[in-house]
Amino acid sequence: MPKQPMRIAGLALIAGASLTAATAQAQDKGSVHLAYVEWASEVASTNVMRAVLEQAGYEVEMTSLSAAAMWQSVATGDADGIVAAWLPTTHADYLDRVGDQVDDLGPNLDGTKLGLVVPAYSEADSIADLNEHAEAFEGKITGIDPGAGIMSLTEQVVEDYDLDLDVQSGSGATMTAALKSAIDNQEEIAVTGWTPHWMFARWDLKYLEDPKNVYGGAEQIHTIVRDGLEEDMPGAYAILDAFEWTPEHMGEVMLMNQEKDSDPYENAKQWVEDNQDLVQEWLPEA
Repeated sequence: MPKQPMRIAGLALIAGASLTAATAQAQDKGSVHLAYVEWASEVASTNVMRAVLEQAGYEVEMTSLSAAAMWQSVATGDADGIVAAWLPTTHADYLDRVGDQVDDLGPNLDGTKLGLVVPAYSEADSIADLNEHAEAFEGKITGIDPGAGIMSLTEQVVEDYDLDLDVQSGSGATMTAALKSAIDNQEEIAVTGWTPHWMFARWDLKYLEDPKNVYGGAEQIHTIVRDGLEEDMPGAYAILDAFEWTPEHMGEVMLMNQEKDSDPYENAKQWVEDNQDLVQEWLPEA
């Protein structure tokens, strides 16, 4: 028993030495600057990549920008990289402008999607079914901000499928609040939805089939880095290049970020700690 305090003190010294070593390692490896756009999906992925790079010994700076400024910052070298490039459609114009000034490392997430979303218990399986159940859906589709791209596509859906439903605009928050209320009461509701989104981690949902393909096919989210990063920071480049996860993984982090007073960075660190098997696949071998 008398030896226990000495043992604890020894462990404390070892822990302190390890922390000092990790700090020194971070200073030796340098700083990585990540830019991102303030979307729930990209807040989640960029904070996770920050936590992973820090685990590998890098210091990380994050800057929130508009989509156009985000791409430009990588092209000019002001930022080292982004994990937030929606391709081939959403960010196509930005890639066309700066594609020869950046390095596309390929997709880090496959399976982004836009469409009409309903609870899994809904009797409707296709957009074409909505007129048959228009009364149960109260003659409306619950949407988000009127200027969003998915809203103009949904207006096109109403026209192309000759639907007897109106598109009701609002916000992302009002849309998910209406979805929660309907599910709590086992009611029908159709909302404008996209993957990845935290609502798929919280509720059992399904996309309505879109036989006319108005919403288009699936996209991917790519990692883009500045020219020269591979030569300047080969370790950081390797981690960014290896980063790949699923919409389900991202949904878990986004759902954590929905909790009251939660911190996206702290949530990302917790997720990284809880998913070390996957994270180790992104880290270069020692």
